Amino acid sequence: MPRSAISVRPVLVTGGALLLAGTVLAFWGWPGQMEYRPLAGPGHGRGMSQVGAFDSALQGWVAERILEHYYPGAALGRIPRTSVAVRLIEQDDSTLDAYADAGGRVAGRELTAGQVAHLTPLPGGGANVVVTVGCDGEVLWQSATDDPWIYPLDQGSSRPAAEHLTLCGGSAYRGALGVATENGEARTINRVDVEDYLLGVVPAEVQANWADRGAAEALRAQAIAARSYALAEHRYPYAQTCDTTDCQAYPGTAKEDPRAAEAVAATAGTVLLRDGRILRAEYSAAPDGGEPADIYTFAVGPTPSELGPVPIEPELNDQTGGGAPMDPRTRTVVGESPIDVEYQRLGGANSSVGQPLGPVMALPQKAGTYRMFTNGVIISTPTLGAQVVDFTRLMQLVPEATTYEAIPPSSTVPPASAMSPASAVTPGSTVAPNTASTPTPRPTPSTAIPSSEPTGGQP
Repeated sequence: MPRSAISVRPVLVTGGALLLAGTVLAFWGWPGQMEYRPLAGPGHGRGMSQVGAFDSALQGWVAERILEHYYPGAALGRIPRTSVAVRLIEQDDSTLDAYADAGGRVAGRELTAGQVAHLTPLPGGGANVVVTVGCDGEVLWQSATDDPWIYPLDQGSSRPAAEHLTLCGGSAYRGALGVATENGEARTINRVDVEDYLLGVVPAEVQANWADRGAAEALRAQAIAARSYALAEHRYPYAQTCDTTDCQAYPGTAKEDPRAAEAVAATAGTVLLRDGRILRAEYSAAPDGGEPADIYTFAVGPTPSELGPVPIEPELNDQTGGGAPMDPRTRTVVGESPIDVEYQRLGGANSSVGQPLGPVMALPQKAGTYRMFTNGVIISTPTLGAQVVDFTRLMQLVPEATTYEAIPPSSTVPPASAMSPASAVTPGSTVAPNTASTPTPRPTPSTAIPSSEPTGGQP
């Protein structure tokens, strides 16, 4: 097998459906690969060494080779868009007090700018809600609700800072914030698109400035390992994982960095698998470079096909997780299509795909949808999720598209690398995240600068 085969590319198959060539790719041995030896005991030091990944990247290793070295026998796979529920440990046994600069929603009602929601979980599920002016101001209204969540106004991913939910006197988070109870004690959960979650994890676990030092591939390897680790977790009945180094460091938006965001976008949807299941890909800051691990000593989670979509109906209580809203009349998701969400994530009109040329169209045999842009096409299928392909591939899938009058003759075709599911944006592009600010009278939480040493390490 040539080494270039590590790039997973879309291909045309009989019947017009678009599938991945090798949706699951087994790693192979590189010349001079050392035999793996299981590391002693559980705890820190197992799996990928972040320092070792940095050194390997400086030597020219790509992320896939780094992962193959540390997780021999694992495979690369693709997941659909999904979310993760994160327990916010520092919020244990306290009320949830949060707001967004742009406003939000709670208990079926909208919050305007400057209004803050305070949620206290109820034993049987649901919550008491109090809404105030500012964090400590006048009470505007209060009620009980079966939906113990505070939602941003828009449930899409890659939303601007004004829509991030901010804890009074604390951090800001993408996605929704909710409450639950565990043994009678209050818990706070952040339900967030897994790609948005990684925007906070990657620069908290390693240094984003590694990209400036020639080790961007170490950031890509970290993104894949962290995505796999989180999705294989199942720690609590109300949340999969937590926000400390007992799980993975996740400070919300506080450390987001465009260099780390680029690594997340370039690996979007890529995970490590063992026997078809998502590998709990442990890693650490082992200073000696670490050693390859026996992946059969690691736990595994669901298969990619068992992952649900980003939740669309709130249902959080002591036993379940919740998510984004659904229109009860049509049972369909409220908001943008997957193609629109992906387009905005890539940067909209300023992205490499350029301006839209027409509406969302259907692929043959109801295999999915597509939309054409000046420099490429975004497709969406249940298997692949939403991703960029080039015009040539679309013409194979939809021959009649060649007569689409809106296609300019000078349209450029993205390079073949743009078709790799592990590279949702073209090399060198930047996806810049935003950090929420806190309105007066509360001070703006400080934006932490990545430390000089990695902080990672999972049990």
